[in-house]
Amino acid sequence: MTAPTSTRAVVLSDPSPGWPRRTPKVPRRKRKITSETVTPYLLVLPVLLILLVFRIYPLLLGINFSFTGDQELNGVFVGFDNYLFLLQDERFQASARNVLVVMLFVPIEVLVAGLLATFIFIKVPGHRFYRSVYFLPVVLSPIIIGAIFNIVLGANGPLNAMADSVGLPTVDYLGQTMTALPSVLTVHIWATFGMALVIFLAGFSTLDQQLLDAAKIDGANFPQTIWHVIIPGLSQTIQFVFVTTTIGMLTGLFGLLYTMTAGGPGAASYLPEFLIWKLNGEARPALASAASVFLLLIVLVIGLIQIRVLRRATKES
Repeated sequence: MTAPTSTRAVVLSDPSPGWPRRTPKVPRRKRKITSETVTPYLLVLPVLLILLVFRIYPLLLGINFSFTGDQELNGVFVGFDNYLFLLQDERFQASARNVLVVMLFVPIEVLVAGLLATFIFIKVPGHRFYRSVYFLPVVLSPIIIGAIFNIVLGANGPLNAMADSVGLPTVDYLGQTMTALPSVLTVHIWATFGMALVIFLAGFSTLDQQLLDAAKIDGANFPQTIWHVIIPGLSQTIQFVFVTTTIGMLTGLFGLLYTMTAGGPGAASYLPEFLIWKLNGEARPALASAASVFLLLIVLVIGLIQIRVLRRATKES
């Protein structure tokens, strides 16, 4: 009995080099459930439930509804027929082209907000007054703003009256194909750049003051300070403002469009959100759902491209 036991002990204690060594298993510690570990999840849970019920669930319903028919085909699966119909629809084609026009105005709003925030940050005379005045249009309703500028930019409005009094040609800003949408976008920039300005001011508070002082000591002028110090320091803020401004222009122009141009003349100022409203008014909710999916894809693609490009540009600057 003793010999096999000693041999077995020798073999286990001194294995041959060819044998694989087994690492001993370390028992895993079980995390204790305490109030400190549970509280963060409980605080986030209401927000997640709200997003799930009022955002994710309706989004999934809309995507599912976009594959069904309208009117006599209500609830009947039609595949991609709604999407194919939209691609051939003149109003959808006009709204898709107008998205490109909107993208040209996004850098203008970001530039205006960034420059004015910079002037307030360096405390130009009257900066406290300008801070409140610039933000004032944000609190106004788009319907009120649209009604005001519908009068100002009208063919017989005060702007054309002033131009005529000094011998300049008058322009029907809201009644011509080439000027209708740019006029609406210009008004939108005036009405909403105050929010971007506030975000920029919040970003300025995170800048390293030592870098600004070093740039001043080295003799950097104002444009050089902006390009080499402020822009790299505000890279994350610039990316955020670009994305939120794009989303705001693509999804927040309905009030101005409805009040100022009603999508006209023709379909010259149509945007996807206005087309969605029109399709719903025509009792074509499934087609409107397909247009909503297109708008979602447009916003996602443009947002991802902007983040990628801006991240690279701000690093290079």
